[in-house]
Amino acid sequence: MKYFEDVQVGDVFPVGGHTFTADEIKAFAGRFDPQTFHLDEAAAAQSHFGALCASGWHTAVIWMRLMVDRRRALAEAARARGEPVAAMGPALGFRDLKWLKPVYVGDTIDYQSEVIALRPSGSRPRTGLMSFVSTGVNQNGEPVISFVSTTLVERRPEQP
Repeated sequence: MKYFEDVQVGDVFPVGGHTFTADEIKAFAGRFDPQTFHLDEAAAAQSHFGALCASGWHTAVIWMRLMVDRRRALAEAARARGEPVAAMGPALGFRDLKWLKPVYVGDTIDYQSEVIALRPSGSRPRTGLMSFVSTGVNQNGEPVISFVSTTLVERRPEQP
């Protein structure tokens, strides 16, 4: 992971992609969002969605999983090269969460995050605050999810 000083507003980080299946949509919904249009094809066909679709929460959780996996892979690669790895996280919260379009069975969502603001922390001198907008687009290039979050990022250690 990059240190706070190595990140710039406008930097874009690919997060990863995921294809949603009927089985996982139903499994997630059964545990966390048991609405009929997430659980049953026939009921979903009669809903305003017209077909089985993923919970918006499911699309957000997939972003989280992919983001954590990507950060771990980048950190492991940096360590293998003998490079220092800056600490990142936790997130301080999310805002402006928007589910822009349903995610249907077979949709592949590609996620990315773009840095939109940076500022040193006033209360933690070794930390900066990075705000970014994260988005997911389907295989047709249509946005399906968007949100803004802010996370802590380690500042580069001072050299003696």
